[in-house]
Amino acid sequence: MKVRDRFGRGWPVFSFEFFPPRTDEGARSLLNTVADLQEVWKPDYVSVTYGAGGSTRDRTLDVVTRLQRDLRVDTMAHLTCLGASRAEVAEIVERLVDAGVESVLALRGDQPKDGPPLAPGEMAHATELIALLAERWPVSIGAACYPEGHVESPDPVADLRWTKAKVDAGAQLLVTQLFFDNEHYFGFVRRAREAGIKVPIVPGIMPITNFAQVERFTKLCGATIPPELEARLRRVADDPALVMATGIEHAIRQCRKLLEGGAPGIHFYTLNKSHATRSILAAVRRD
Repeated sequence: MKVRDRFGRGWPVFSFEFFPPRTDEGARSLLNTVADLQEVWKPDYVSVTYGAGGSTRDRTLDVVTRLQRDLRVDTMAHLTCLGASRAEVAEIVERLVDAGVESVLALRGDQPKDGPPLAPGEMAHATELIALLAERWPVSIGAACYPEGHVESPDPVADLRWTKAKVDAGAQLLVTQLFFDNEHYFGFVRRAREAGIKVPIVPGIMPITNFAQVERFTKLCGATIPPELEARLRRVADDPALVMATGIEHAIRQCRKLLEGGAPGIHFYTLNKSHATRSILAAVRRD
């Protein structure tokens, strides 16, 4: 089933996101993890982030294919376009479609600090990838959005304008970057609806399991940690078990409030660690 078709059926959509495996052993471990999650928790779909180069890309595509074809788990394949030609993208999408993958999360990709200029015909923006997908393949198209604004956007107005451009180009759902204060999500949804964006806007939740790690992530992507939560984490920073417990407790409260407030589901950034996600989902599904 296409991911877009899972929304609007009267109950929340739960999904898990995983990093691309770097080794064959990692690929086997990831497949086993997803098989276990599928048996017990039955996520509506899973997604695998995109390794853009060489063997990493091929291994990622292989894992996505096996998840969809062998495990029969609905899979959304991430795809980045920065510096890629339309022919290169077409080759990858054809491989995915041939394997039965019906959903793609269309992303620009990270901008290299000192990379070479784009060659003629190479894509520079997610909107170009979305338009290409919408024109050529009958896939469900997702795109990213940023409740606290993209780090490269000059202001929220410009950021929302780019988000609407993605939807106008063919994106059928939006998945947010991580955030830890629900007001950022609800404020963004309100502004998006006022701007005419009608597609599902799915909150992306990253359970905090390592304080130093989440500090690095938030600095890179421009997200913020609420002062009260940051203070609690700092008090227990030397105890990994307490950090994880604090992070899980916060994420459970966050997810409950999001669903109560009308969020169409939850997309979990698992960091390839399923324990925290299992605990959160178990608590939320009991409600």
